[in-house]
Amino acid sequence: MSSTSLTPNLPDVSHESSLVEHLPQKLFSRREIIPPGNDVLWRIERGAVRTLTWSEDGLFITLGYWGAGDLIGYSLSKVQPYQIECLTSVEVSIIPPHLWYINIDAFLSHIQHSEELLSIVHSKPISLRLWKFLLWLSEKFGRDVEQGKLIDLNITHQEISEVLNTTRVTVTRLLQQFETQGALLRYKRRIILCSLNK
Repeated sequence: MSSTSLTPNLPDVSHESSLVEHLPQKLFSRREIIPPGNDVLWRIERGAVRTLTWSEDGLFITLGYWGAGDLIGYSLSKVQPYQIECLTSVEVSIIPPHLWYINIDAFLSHIQHSEELLSIVHSKPISLRLWKFLLWLSEKFGRDVEQGKLIDLNITHQEISEVLNTTRVTVTRLLQQFETQGALLRYKRRIILCSLNK
């Protein structure tokens, strides 16, 4: 038996990789909802989205925040209802099912970020929960600035409260407290975590 007969018939990854570079792209505007479809995944090239559902009484439940390099799509969740909302203008590449296997690292990253957020949401007290959430956002959407790490995402106090299962008033009070303590700064409706570069 020749050594070549022991090699399994693997897909031509170099050919598939060149296909990935020429995937169709689509643009969405801020607050637009990405249309449902179980036969496609979207890879975010630029911008940020949140995935969410809502309770029977209409209360929003944020499931995740996703940025450049992340995979999103309705086939990644069994939650119903399920929605993908653009938080900024968003550019995505459309990945058809026969190319999903190439994106294993992005799948793993999706799982890890989801579980990390789930653990944050159950942290106590609420001040620790909020601080951990801000750190999590800074890792995904942060960029270094002179004062610390800027969370480059325009997220409202109401949206934060929806993620952390608390009230907008509590989020506002705790953010003011963190600011008084010198842990963060506000800059044009954005947050800078000061202690990260000290």
